[in-house]
Order: sequence, then structure tokens, then C-alpha cells
Amino acid sequence: MEFTIKQIAAMLGGAVKGDSSLSINMLAKIQDAKSGQIAFLSNPKYEHFIYETKASAVIVKKDFVPKKEVRSTLIMVDDPYSSFTVLLEEYHKMISFQKEGIEAPCFIGENCTTGKSIYRGAFSYIGSNVKIGDNVKIYPHTYIGDNVVIGSNTILHPNVKLYAGTVVGNNCIIHSGTVLGSDGFGFAPQEDGTYKTIPQLGNVILEDNITIGANTVIDCATLSGDSTIVRSGVKLDNLIQIAHNVEIGKNTVIAAQSGISGSTKVGENCILAGQVGIAGHLVIANKTSVGAQAGISKSVKEEGQRLLGYPVLDVKEYFRSYAIFKQLPDISSRLKQLEQKLAVAQSALKSD
Repeated sequence: MEFTIKQIAAMLGGAVKGDSSLSINMLAKIQDAKSGQIAFLSNPKYEHFIYETKASAVIVKKDFVPKKEVRSTLIMVDDPYSSFTVLLEEYHKMISFQKEGIEAPCFIGENCTTGKSIYRGAFSYIGSNVKIGDNVKIYPHTYIGDNVVIGSNTILHPNVKLYAGTVVGNNCIIHSGTVLGSDGFGFAPQEDGTYKTIPQLGNVILEDNITIGANTVIDCATLSGDSTIVRSGVKLDNLIQIAHNVEIGKNTVIAAQSGISGSTKVGENCILAGQVGIAGHLVIANKTSVGAQAGISKSVKEEGQRLLGYPVLDVKEYFRSYAIFKQLPDISSRLKQLEQKLAVAQSALKSD
């Protein structure tokens, strides 16, 4: 897979300074790049590398003025970092979507429809009445249950499991070990101390442009006709648990080892850091930012709050409280000293 510098510049909307006909076959760091590779310069403290690099091309800011000779061809853009990110995305797409065809052995059930340019890896299983869009890549050992719908340009990495009735939108990436549609944690306590399983009959719906990390689990809704819903643009890390009937709003980002209990609704453009826990049946307002290891036990109604701790507090309030908490050992010691002095004074008064 090779592109000329001219083609790359056209993709990025940049101007070329140097030989635009050179071929590029790889992206690299500016300090490590070799001939045939492209790098970028965004941070001024790395400028010295541009005079040493062997890269065939370097993406730089359009107002960049070199202090001495630069051997590489320059692509002048508004934002080198963003432009390089665009190239990374395009390169990743090319690698991810180059596979096509059907490997053996694999299985597909009755009444299924599949789009163009799909890939089905060895030992993958597709149930009955499944609908699969164009350019979908299904890697080995992936399980797709009955009545599943998968949109176009979606990638299911090895060992992904989609239970029956799951709906996955367009342009989604689901990494290895992820399970969508498993039973929610529904058990009714009985008088004899045992628990009776409550059947979980709903499904999971992922909208478009969603990425899910490895070994994440999203449970199906409890009732038939209901759904656990992840809205467009959501990005989920590895090892996340999302319970039944949860809804996650558009463009929300959740880091690893977080858990969301049943029937909670998380708003749009929220950020949940690692190991955040949210209790059930809550509503989290849009643009809420929650720090690592925080616990939310009641609804967050005001948009744009930054929260930390357990139970959560506003970030500023948390740090003010923490400043006092750190002083507790010293305060306790001083209090004991005051008590001792008071006891001595009281004893002296009694003896008088």
C-alpha cells in the first residue's frame, strides 16, 4: 500500500514543499522514520529531529520556517497533529478492511443476507435470519446469534459474541472477548433464601460509530421489546460492565473497569474514568465528568459537573475536603494534647 506525497497532501488539504512524487508506505515517529515513511512535527521541542530525520516526508504547520536545511519533503497544514491522526485512521482502515472472502470451516444459517466485500473467518458461526451489511469483517471464532443485524463497515474481532436479536450499527469496531446481549443480573429472592431466575428477553442496540474494547459485556434488557442502548459515537474501553436496560448517550467515553447498574441513563458527552461505579435507576446529566474510582449513588441533574470520590463530590469540594482529611492525624493528636491540658487544669481547680 503506497501513496505519493502529492496524494497525501491532497487528502490533508496541505501544500507541498519539495518532491511530491516520492512514495510513502509507512507512518513513523520523526526521530525513528526512514526513507519511504512519513512523520509529523507538532511540538517545538522536537524540531531538532526534522534536521536529522530520514523520513521522506514530514507534516508541519503551514507557518513553519526551518532554521537550517531540511532534506525531507514538507507537507504544510493548519494542524500537523490532527492531520497525522487522519492518516493513522486511513491507514488503520486499509489494514482492517483488506480481508475478504470466506474461510473454512464456518457456518451460516437459513434466511441470512450478507452485503458486498464481507469477510468470514474460520470457525465463525452465524445463526438464522441474520442481516449483515457491506464490508463487514467477522474474524475467527466469532458467534452471531439468530436475528442479529449488523450495519456496514463494522469489524467484529476474534471471539466476539452477539446474542440473538442484537443490533449493531454502521462503522462499529468490537474487540475480542466482548459479549453483547447476555442475561442481565435478574434474580428474585424467595422465602426459603434461594433466588429465582428472572428471564431476560430484551436485546442490545448499538448505534453507529461505536468502538468497544476487549472483554466488555453489555447485558440485554429484561422485557421483550425493550433494549439496552448505546448511542452513536460512544467509546468503551476494555473490561466494562453495562447492565440491563441502561442507555448511554451520544459521544460518551468510558474507561476500563467501570460498571453501570441496571436502568441507569447516562447522558451525552460524558466522561467516566477508570473504575467508576454507578448505581441503578439513576440519570446522569449531559457533559458530566467523573474521576477514577468514583462512586455515584444518586442522580446527577446539573449538566457539566466534574465529580470525584465516593460518594461523589464536586472536584473543588472534594479537594478541599481531602486537604482537611490529610490533616486529621495531626488534628487528632493536637486534640488529645488539649484534652490532657484541660484535664490537668480541671484537676488543679478541684484541688484548690
